[in-house]
Amino acid sequence: MASTDTKDSNATGLAIAEESTPKVLPGTPDWYAKEPNSYADFGGEISTVTREPINQLRQNKRGTTTDLDASGGFNADYTQNNLTRELQGFMYRDIQEKFGTKQMNVAQLPITSTDGTGGYVAASGLDGFKADDLVFASGFTNSANNGLSKVTSAIAALLDTDKATVVEASPPAGAKVETVGYEFPTSDLELTVSGGLATFTSASVTMTTLGLVIGEYIFVGGDVTDTSFPGGVGYFRVKSVTATTIVCDKATDLKVTSSGTGKDIRIFFGNFLQNATAATDIVCRTYQLERTLGDDGSGTQSEYLTGAYANEFNLNVSTADKLTADLSYVAMDNEQRTGTTGVKSGNRIPALGENAINTSSDVYRKSMEIIDDSTLVPDTLFAYLSEFNLNISNGVTPNKAIGTLGAIGISLGNFVVSGSVTAYFTTIAATQAVRNNTDVTIDCIFAKENAGLVFDIPLLGLGGGKVTVEKDAPITVPLENLAAENADGYTLGVTVLPYLPTVAMPA
Repeated sequence: MASTDTKDSNATGLAIAEESTPKVLPGTPDWYAKEPNSYADFGGEISTVTREPINQLRQNKRGTTTDLDASGGFNADYTQNNLTRELQGFMYRDIQEKFGTKQMNVAQLPITSTDGTGGYVAASGLDGFKADDLVFASGFTNSANNGLSKVTSAIAALLDTDKATVVEASPPAGAKVETVGYEFPTSDLELTVSGGLATFTSASVTMTTLGLVIGEYIFVGGDVTDTSFPGGVGYFRVKSVTATTIVCDKATDLKVTSSGTGKDIRIFFGNFLQNATAATDIVCRTYQLERTLGDDGSGTQSEYLTGAYANEFNLNVSTADKLTADLSYVAMDNEQRTGTTGVKSGNRIPALGENAINTSSDVYRKSMEIIDDSTLVPDTLFAYLSEFNLNISNGVTPNKAIGTLGAIGISLGNFVVSGSVTAYFTTIAATQAVRNNTDVTIDCIFAKENAGLVFDIPLLGLGGGKVTVEKDAPITVPLENLAAENADGYTLGVTVLPYLPTVAMPA
């Protein structure tokens, strides 16, 4: 039996809600439960000043409280979807989503039922889908209603697909359908590789209607032979989109001109998050972080960080490990609530409970390349990395004022992306790249259970580079990375791909 004089850490919990204004929650906030592995400093740290008068007894007098610094952070496994909502806060921008019934930052469109002929029914809004969209359904009670399908038609209240659905009169609240790709008409899509660009050209599809964003990654090719180019399949980074073309400037495979004659080529895409490319795109979110602290006999005790700004995010990619992230916030204030008072009200949304992404078999690619606009196959600096860390820092600083305990506001610094890499040495090209201040790019593609994540730094410089030689060990090269705004106006891009074909998974 647990002791009544102590509280076990396993009795605690963590949830995050977005505020409407700093320190103020909306009328009915959504509290998203998190699954922390550990906590950094969490709560309010009180500063006091002691009276130290000159006196014969050489004793101090009782002091007084002068300040409060509120902050907190936690480490968590990075799974497919569990930190995407929070990452918006660290990027200070809304994620750019493809159309779906449960988008993150717009009104949701609940699916009210399914029929037995491939149809998904809602009160309205389903005409945001279009014919030949590839859509992925999830969260339905009957497994036949989940999975990938192609849209045959869409009107406001009915989405028809080529899927063999079954009748489901009342789907769960979490059931959703989202756009994950597109299937081009037979013989329509052609690929031309020239210099450092791959150009996909369509004779009949208006490419700008696909919703692709400069910097996001797409996957070209499907699991069925007729849905892929003869030259193969691959991930590509979008450089530009016109009415007739998608131009890409990075590729993992399929780096040769290839004809789509006789093929119904499929491309898969997802949702894209990048830091703002214009001042009007900046979205400054504030949060409340709730940590419950067990039962005090009257109910659940809790503590809160209020007016919390996303400050630092660190992605940890280590050898033979799982993908994890450290998130830290700087807050304006903190609060404590007894069990009698109880936790704050709102919708309680459970953690997703997704499987961990491992750094061994779930990595499709990790690549550090010298930027070379003349070729789609630039020089790769390393074949293997033993460690990679990506850090976002927003330079959040609390503003203090006379008459206020805590902060009256927050100042933001620059959006800084940096990190470190430890690579296995093969040639001196990397150390030369440091010395020559060469422009470099790095990306990591994770794929698991028919879904994917891509972290891409389009432009960075390298520091460090002192070769490490130890007895009976491989030669390694530790490098420091400092990213910069690229020609397209951003520093970091993260692509979240809700569905990918099996051929897009690591070998």
